Amino acid sequence: MRAPFGVTVDGTVTFPWTGTPGYTIDANGLGLTGPDGERVLCVPAGRPLPSARARPYDVVLIDLLERPERLGVLRRAGLVTPGTRVVAIGLDHRVRSNRELERRLRHWGAESVRDGTVLDTRRAPRIAQPRRALILGGSRSGKSAEAEMRLAAEPYVTYVATGPAGEGDAEWAARVRAHRERRPAHWDTVETTDLAGTIRAATAPLLIDGLGTWLAAVFDEHGAWDGDRAPVEERCDELVGAWRESRARIVAVSDETGMGVVPATASGRVFRDALGRLNERLAAESEDVTLVVAGRPLPLS
Repeated sequence: MRAPFGVTVDGTVTFPWTGTPGYTIDANGLGLTGPDGERVLCVPAGRPLPSARARPYDVVLIDLLERPERLGVLRRAGLVTPGTRVVAIGLDHRVRSNRELERRLRHWGAESVRDGTVLDTRRAPRIAQPRRALILGGSRSGKSAEAEMRLAAEPYVTYVATGPAGEGDAEWAARVRAHRERRPAHWDTVETTDLAGTIRAATAPLLIDGLGTWLAAVFDEHGAWDGDRAPVEERCDELVGAWRESRARIVAVSDETGMGVVPATASGRVFRDALGRLNERLAAESEDVTLVVAGRPLPLS
């Protein structure tokens, strides 16, 4: 089907073939079904998503820049499948460059096309995603936001929180609350330090945030700050093994160590060294490793 509609810069949808025999428009005015049965959906910014009662669409044109999680909702409802061609519309200067735009769309399984492009509704391009991604960065670098962006359009995501919930610490609780509020509402959250077990049991993409708080918790659990550190090494071995063998998509956030001053305490130096070794081992088992500096992702080859 040759998509018989246009999308203006402001997101207005026009159907120039309205009334043409064989073409029907959905009740919400955003979907079109052609005489061959192929279906097209157009969702500009601010327009509600269709219900899940309809069958999957062959092509979806959607504004993703503000709320990419809307694509995840459509996928969760079964309206967008691996065979659906997803094309971004409403593209403007909300993203700093064409390269950054294409990078984000690739993570979301979408594409951009030139005005006037004739879309082939029978073939969706295959957009490969790295199975294991390690996102490194310093404090307040934007590493968590980068990890969340990558999985924003997934229909099912389990957010693995490894840090404390913040009881008794108002400042930490505010940080945790900010993270929760910016995550898509349909994501699941698991609070655990059993990362190896969680990875082995995963059937949906995981976002692990983060490895630094996990390692600190493991040190606490085994009393390893001033004692035997062999149990910590065993837990790291288990994590690396599960990471290597996992078939689920994983994005993990970790603190980049060793770029600041040398810790003043022996326990601080031990923790820095342990996290640095863990980062190095996981990076060796990852298809994608990215360092985030001031909100800018720097791919590490």
